[in-house]
Amino acid sequence: MVDPVEPDGMDLVHLLREVTLRLDLAGAQFAGRNGLHPTDLRALICLLDAARAGTESTPGRLGAGLGLNSAGTTALIDRLERLGLIRRVRDTRDRRRVLLEVDERAVALGQSFFGPLIDRTLALLATFEPGEQAAIRRFLSGVRDTVGEEETVGERGTVRERETAGEGETAGERETAGEGETDVAADRP
Repeated sequence: MVDPVEPDGMDLVHLLREVTLRLDLAGAQFAGRNGLHPTDLRALICLLDAARAGTESTPGRLGAGLGLNSAGTTALIDRLERLGLIRRVRDTRDRRRVLLEVDERAVALGQSFFGPLIDRTLALLATFEPGEQAAIRRFLSGVRDTVGEEETVGERGTVRERETAGEGETAGERETAGEGETDVAADRP
């Protein structure tokens, strides 16, 4: 049975959950219409976010960001590359390293579907005063960070629990994050 007396702010938690569900459904609809798996869409979003932030994307970073092992990451990259949505390129500073780039076709495809939603969202945001926008940004950033703190890393507990216990990032986790990695699949035609 649901407790009729909820803590203050639970209405916002429920609203955030509803928004998340609707965005997930929109993403699944987009993926389905374009012959993509929802993970393909999440991968494209990760790659676009990295490009916008000026961060190089490697297969290891992409896999870590999506929670995939190396075999799953390679299959995902192969699939997106076959569809012409991404490409593997050699790092000009270290030819052993492979970087991932999103093709303009993927950007145009996403814009055709999500562009109107983004435009309506920006129009709604413009109705808020700068101070209100700052509060929204602070809230959403805090939720993002809170969710990130709760992500588990194997049986070792959450990242926060490990930090609290004084455990740092292991060498294996740094490698998983994509430092200095290579991708033999980049040599494929």
